[in-house]
Amino acid sequence: MATKRKPIHTYTASSKLNYRPMNQENSKQDTKGTKPVPEQSSIGNVLLMMVLHICRKIVFVDTIKRVAVYCSCLFLVSLIGDVAPIPRSYFSRSDNLLNQCFVKFGWGWTMIVTFPFLILTSYTICCGKRDKVLKHLVRLGVATGSWLFWTKLFDYIEVNFGKCSIKGDFSKQSCLSQGQYWYSFHISGHAFILVYSSLILIEEARAIVGWERIRDLIREEYHTRSNSDDSRTVANTSPLGNLSETEFIVLKSCYERFTPLVRGLFILMTCFSMLWDFMLIFTMLYFHNMVEKLLAGVIAIFIWFVTYRGWYTVPKCIPDLPGEGLFKYKGKDTVNVPLKKRRSVTTSNPGKGQLPRFMGMPLYGLKTQDPDKNENSNNGSNAISDY
Repeated sequence: MATKRKPIHTYTASSKLNYRPMNQENSKQDTKGTKPVPEQSSIGNVLLMMVLHICRKIVFVDTIKRVAVYCSCLFLVSLIGDVAPIPRSYFSRSDNLLNQCFVKFGWGWTMIVTFPFLILTSYTICCGKRDKVLKHLVRLGVATGSWLFWTKLFDYIEVNFGKCSIKGDFSKQSCLSQGQYWYSFHISGHAFILVYSSLILIEEARAIVGWERIRDLIREEYHTRSNSDDSRTVANTSPLGNLSETEFIVLKSCYERFTPLVRGLFILMTCFSMLWDFMLIFTMLYFHNMVEKLLAGVIAIFIWFVTYRGWYTVPKCIPDLPGEGLFKYKGKDTVNVPLKKRRSVTTSNPGKGQLPRFMGMPLYGLKTQDPDKNENSNNGSNAISDY
């Protein structure tokens, strides 16, 4: 009796699929070597970045142009204030609130925001090395010493090279105590402090240029070091590749803790820079004469130029410039490369003994043609067209 034949191959539910089943080990994608994606930004973080961007636009104007504006305004605006009758206002009084609370203590306010900013930024980029942080602090020591020396010199010139409004051998204090006037060449200490403080704030704030890029460098370096296979090849090209494991941990910890404070201090530095420029306008209009203010501004600019454009730029010389540490985090400027002239797709006029080309490839089909014959035919066609 004939029976139904059994199939040789048995089919299961998984065998009806149109693809070959993969093992769980092979199904996992190997993500080694891919760069980590940055975290999603919140609305508050976006608004903060906008504020910081505006502050950078205000502070980091070309310093040479700013210095030129200072010199020209100290001459022209001060001259207008000496010659033209400027209407009196609240800021023409020496006892106005901004003058009494901020300008008279201008250097103190500048140090209040600059000192912690320098400590936090230098400690982070130097990976906690205190000896390198002290090298950065030398800049503020030099600036404070310069401010103290020149302001004392201004007072010395005023006291010892002046005279009282009445005849007699009077000192400044005795002359003023009798209700008289003391005539002397008084170099404007306010103009000096306002100009010099603004330049110091601008130079010290440069440490924040590229500061947000450190977060990306830390994330990529952490990913690189976590993959032992790629650490040898990528770490050498990374700006953080030369850091030891301890230095990298200190950098990561300090950056996460200090970045909110650095941002807040930078916003305060921007506010003080704007305030000093605002008060400088009224100093030029209402106080001292043009020569006293111009000379004070020139001295402040001279000290800034000698230190930040001369002394601090010397290699291997103390102190370091703002933003210099164990690694470089500031992006390089892009160089505009001139575009080459685009070549034609076809070479219509090849040299003698060369084949015509199309998109760089020789046209071997035209190899059998005689160049002289082609030239004669071209001459004949030209003659017919001329006829």
